[in-house]
Amino acid sequence: METRRIRKVVKARATVEGAGVHLHRAIGLGEPEEYDPFLLLDDFRSDLPEQYRRGFPWHPHRGMETITYVLRGRVEHGDSLGNHGVISPGDVQWMSAGSGIIHQEMPQGDESGAMYGFQLWANLPAANKMSEPRYRGIHSADIPDVTDASGATIRIVAGVANGVTGPVRDVVTQPEYLDVTVPAGQTFTRATPRGHTVFAYVIAGKAVFNHQDDPYTYEAEGDSYFDQERDGLIGDRHLVLFADGDAVVVTAAGDGLRFLLISGKPIGESIAWRGPIVMNTQQELRVAFDELDQGTFIKHARRTRP
Repeated sequence: METRRIRKVVKARATVEGAGVHLHRAIGLGEPEEYDPFLLLDDFRSDLPEQYRRGFPWHPHRGMETITYVLRGRVEHGDSLGNHGVISPGDVQWMSAGSGIIHQEMPQGDESGAMYGFQLWANLPAANKMSEPRYRGIHSADIPDVTDASGATIRIVAGVANGVTGPVRDVVTQPEYLDVTVPAGQTFTRATPRGHTVFAYVIAGKAVFNHQDDPYTYEAEGDSYFDQERDGLIGDRHLVLFADGDAVVVTAAGDGLRFLLISGKPIGESIAWRGPIVMNTQQELRVAFDELDQGTFIKHARRTRP
């Protein structure tokens, strides 16, 4: 079994999106093919309502999927097809925009003002870009968790761990989406599909990934250089992108570690991306934005409840 080496570590960069939502972006700043099939990962954890309450008012999507995972607070959503609902703590919303949808996402903090969550964008192959939009609204109680031999707890949104399958299935890119908590001093090993893109995003604590001694590329605030953090530890709001191999090995330090471990099968197609619309060619992009202007963007009017 070949352990995946670290290709690079990225420190999530502060940015502002929507109507003024302050967040940290870990994927979406470089070449879009680098994380194929994934396009963007935003970390919108905040304790200040003024940094998120204006939310993401009505906007379109086409040709991709958004995966929203909430830890604290709530996100209210609605769309042009009549769908509406609330993503509560521990819930996941897996939305496939397909041929086109116009929706809004409005964060609501908890009683202390905290709003914690993540949004991942995943691309769709050309054959699926104009499919009918659909939602998978997954309640926290429906997401299983297991404990492995190291004592690590694995929350399974998509994929299989210890023989238990997560609720998100039948996605063309065969994703795995795991929320992993590793006790201090313990080593967690996870087999990963060879040929798939695999990354980890740390959301609490610190760890050594793969006990790698040789330097890797480190990116922060737009700078990129070969380096390794002095103590070898990788902490909160850092993303680890792995090279190909059979497994990821993580040893938690300090008070332990919590991270998202995500993988998917690369699509390997050209990407034409502008704002919330992701197609294969610039001509397809022009058509999409022309249809927005002409009022013909929405192709499927049937209601698909979350």
